[in-house]
Amino acid sequence: MTKAEVITEVSRKTGIEKEEIKKTMEGFLSVIQDAVIQNQRVHFSGFGSFFRKKRAKKIGRNISANTAIVVNEHHIPSFKPSKFFLARVKSIIPT
Repeated sequence: MTKAEVITEVSRKTGIEKEEIKKTMEGFLSVIQDAVIQNQRVHFSGFGSFFRKKRAKKIGRNISANTAIVVNEHHIPSFKPSKFFLARVKSIIPT
């Protein structure tokens, strides 16, 4: 599902104009991105948490040149679903 499809679906379910939903969604995503960049955890009860995860320094391979390369320590964004959400995805709890 694309962002445009999500906006259309939310508009259909709520009756709010698509342009308003688009502005709200972009603001919402921006707040989450800024918080994760600042190493803050963003938690939504019943849905999950967004956070920044640290990746350790490691040795990688450049397959085309067959050489070892050093991949420095870095951070990546991560998401951990709540137990309830995970259970619903696994179809343990029917909708």
